[in-house]
Amino acid sequence: MLVVMLVLAGCGHSPPTRYVTLSAAPGEVPGEVAGGMRTISPLQLTAVHIPAELDRPEVVTQVAPNRLTIDDNVRWGAPLARMIRRTLAEDLVMRLPAGAFVFPDAPAPAGTRTLIVTVLSAQANAGATLKLEAAWSVLDRKQSGSATLMRQVKLETPIAGNDAVAQAAALSRILGMLADRIVVSVY
Repeated sequence: MLVVMLVLAGCGHSPPTRYVTLSAAPGEVPGEVAGGMRTISPLQLTAVHIPAELDRPEVVTQVAPNRLTIDDNVRWGAPLARMIRRTLAEDLVMRLPAGAFVFPDAPAPAGTRTLIVTVLSAQANAGATLKLEAAWSVLDRKQSGSATLMRQVKLETPIAGNDAVAQAAALSRILGMLADRIVVSVY
């Protein structure tokens, strides 16, 4: 009986679940945007699409080509696509002049352009590098929603550590880099 109780007691402990989140990366209105800012309709980030393999509560790491690891004890604090949308929105508002950005769920003034971002791939690998490939489109609501701009970019940043917190910090940083590219392309 004592042996059974000891075995059951040993099986009852699992590591605590840890949660990570994203944060906006410091930034400002780029010089080429601030200096040459013309009167353009505001921009609203309405959607962020992410690959299915990343659309899960656990943090996913690519350890080799065609091989992922999923840590059941480390989870995103909210759905990843929503966190990316929120963080990217915060990054954009820091980098655009006042009134040039409308937050995702806010009512948009007439003439507001729609920004849609698609994360094509995001790979945090064992080599301590985060690689992000993303595309974005700007739709003009005045022209029946037709795309007026389409761009794609590949970005890379180091991961300063081998845990999920470092991976989340790198993703936050690379979203700031993506915001820089978006701002320059739309203004």
